[in-house]
Amino acid sequence: MTSTLRPPPPAPPRSPQEARSPAPRPPRRGRSWRQALRRDWQLYSLAILPLLFFLVFRYLPMLGNIIAFRRFKPGGSIFGEYWVGLRYFRMFLTDPTFWEVFTNTLVLGALTLLFCFPLPIVLALLLNEVRARRFKRFVQSVSYLPHFLSIVIVAAMVMQLTSIEGTANQLVSLFGGDPVAFLQKPEWFRTIYVSSEVWQTVGWGTILYLAALTTIDEDLYEAARIDGAGRLRQTWHITLPGIRPTMMTLLILNIGSFLAVGFEKILLLYNPLTYPTADVVSTYLFRMGFQSSNFSYAAAIGLFEAVIGLILVLSANVISRRTVGTSLW
Repeated sequence: MTSTLRPPPPAPPRSPQEARSPAPRPPRRGRSWRQALRRDWQLYSLAILPLLFFLVFRYLPMLGNIIAFRRFKPGGSIFGEYWVGLRYFRMFLTDPTFWEVFTNTLVLGALTLLFCFPLPIVLALLLNEVRARRFKRFVQSVSYLPHFLSIVIVAAMVMQLTSIEGTANQLVSLFGGDPVAFLQKPEWFRTIYVSSEVWQTVGWGTILYLAALTTIDEDLYEAARIDGAGRLRQTWHITLPGIRPTMMTLLILNIGSFLAVGFEKILLLYNPLTYPTADVVSTYLFRMGFQSSNFSYAAAIGLFEAVIGLILVLSANVISRRTVGTSLW
């Protein structure tokens, strides 16, 4: 008895649309990194110099942190002579001078963040409402200009304005007061420093916010006007939420540099008379390292400052991601 094999049933006829459509292609395999490098090597070559910069000036110097745990002597081994453990960390934790400069750093950092972070947002919102283009460009140019001045020039201008015969004392004399040596008074240093920071950085800080304002959909404002919302309500419910990611990103970055208060400007402006309010961690570190030649102690202070900055960045990023939904990573 033999069995016969039946042919398979014929396939159903294809519709005209299916007949015209091309057959599905097999999934495309991803290119390897060697193929991508061989194809786009010109583009990848542009990243060589930035990578070298960060390697030479950012990552290789991290090896020097080892002297925070070793005894370093000038002229000896670059990695120190012998291991001392946490000796230098205990030294600055028990040093009353360190805690004084650490407090000054926190106060100056808090004042700088309090004034220099929100004022660019306010200026950007005000410029966004200006309809006269010439006036808007003039205000932008005037506010951007201080950013391009050297720190040395800014410090010299501050010294001239606050000197005994400077503009500030001329105004004091005009109202019947006695001239004041502002830069020799500890109680005036923080006001002078924060004011100069605001003048120098606020205009430049508006650039990112003005760019973020251009990404907001105009239809949202039109719908708000139809619902009867005024300018303040439009700003609160549309403008500020629209630039919130930019605000939070810059806030996290500012918090990360909270302890790194402007070293160059303070170094140029302060003097022994204003140490009680002007001396910060970076200037104290500079004096310990280069004037006292205590490099291991200075390295320990610098490492401590870097760790605190890292903790602040990570904490701010986590809080921002959980509360606002915006973070750096």
